[in-house]
Amino acid sequence: MDWNPAYTWLVIALLLGLAELASGALLLLALGVAAALTAALAAMGFSLSWQLLGMGVSSGLLVPLAVWVLRPRFSPAGVAYGTTGTGVEQGNTYRVIERDFDGASGIKVNGDFYRIRLAVTDETDLPVDTLVTFKEFDGTTAIVSLATPKEQ
Repeated sequence: MDWNPAYTWLVIALLLGLAELASGALLLLALGVAAALTAALAAMGFSLSWQLLGMGVSSGLLVPLAVWVLRPRFSPAGVAYGTTGTGVEQGNTYRVIERDFDGASGIKVNGDFYRIRLAVTDETDLPVDTLVTFKEFDGTTAIVSLATPKEQ
């Protein structure tokens, strides 16, 4: 059995498919499918320039399809990925919780725990169930203020 370019494209497709298992973004899977389609072109005897053109066109079609159409179907409902820390939470009221393994005071924003610090006093330990208003992030610490009665 002689080695031909179709085998090379299939190896690339398999490696991209395996790499997708680590990323979960469906981008590498789309590129892997594009490489498999390019392997079909190589098996039909198309030249390298046509193979590269086929890879580019199929990638240009499959990557947006995977990212904009397929990926949202695999994401949990109600979660806006990439928004935490951009300021969309500013002004929201949260209830202070205590982390179980070290007793740290914090709030949960989009399902993630963030330690808190009061903007005025730099205090980091507040009683559980205290209502606070989110101001901004300082690294991974949420800067908060005590919620006013109208926000409760």
